[in-house]
Amino acid sequence: FFILYEFSIMKFHPLVVLSVTFLATDISAFIRPLSNHKVSLAVSDKKGRVFLSTEQATSSSDNGLQLPPELQKITDAFAMVDDDSLRHKQLLYMANQMPKITKDQMIPENKVPGCLSTVYVDGSAQWCDERDNYIINYVGESDGLLTKGLAALLIRGLSGNTAEEIQAVNPEFIQAAKIGQSLTPGRNNGFLNMLAVMKKKALEISNQAKSNQSDESSSSDDKNSNDVTSATEGPIYKSIIDALQVLKPDKLDLVDTSDQNGDGVESHFQLEVFASVFEDLGMDKRQKLVYMLLGEIVPNIEDIKITALTKEES
Repeated sequence: FFILYEFSIMKFHPLVVLSVTFLATDISAFIRPLSNHKVSLAVSDKKGRVFLSTEQATSSSDNGLQLPPELQKITDAFAMVDDDSLRHKQLLYMANQMPKITKDQMIPENKVPGCLSTVYVDGSAQWCDERDNYIINYVGESDGLLTKGLAALLIRGLSGNTAEEIQAVNPEFIQAAKIGQSLTPGRNNGFLNMLAVMKKKALEISNQAKSNQSDESSSSDDKNSNDVTSATEGPIYKSIIDALQVLKPDKLDLVDTSDQNGDGVESHFQLEVFASVFEDLGMDKRQKLVYMLLGEIVPNIEDIKITALTKEES
């Protein structure tokens, strides 16, 4: 079938109007309604009308390329257009939309080797609750327009995915998108190098983020174990801990010393509690405050040795 687009400014040759239209439009959004169709162009000089002819096409999702959703959309969109010049214009448009890299990130570690132009790519990890994993977001820069467009395609297509999803991407998608057939061998190799660097960075960034998360979790566990320590945790022990939470303690150490006193049942305790509420109280008033909070628990134990201090006194 045919879809007809008419342009109001007829003084321009239709080819010129068409070029301007594609330069100002994101092609993947422009032809998304024509998903799974191959697009060809037909121009009428008489009335200045442009025809887009479409026919059923095979999606790259059927080719085992393991592309993330956004990269698949881009690949399919490029594959639908038979004109190399239009694909190049779309790459130039994407170059202008690429997330900018900062000067601090333009360092040798972020430089892509083996490219005809200078290319820098960096990324960051962001936790995604929906994926229960970190996703990677890229930024980049290049001093070559077409190379920058190729980098922008990868950045847009790979960002927002996990390191594992990025690793699975088959480099052959460049052929499915019909971009590789119009690139020089040098640029084609540069594109593959960019993809390889971004895959490597995805793993490094994700692993580092997971390592930091693990360190923070361990630190939190250590802090919690330091804040509340015990030899046993029977019902009386738990009642004491719960009763003293009203003090908002900076640190709370409770040890069941019943075994040391010849009784295996919760009868003897040693308590150290550090809280800012003790700041203006003497030692005797601090102990009375603790006894008051323990209330009905005290008759159920034989002895509890109390040390009540402020955080500064610890």
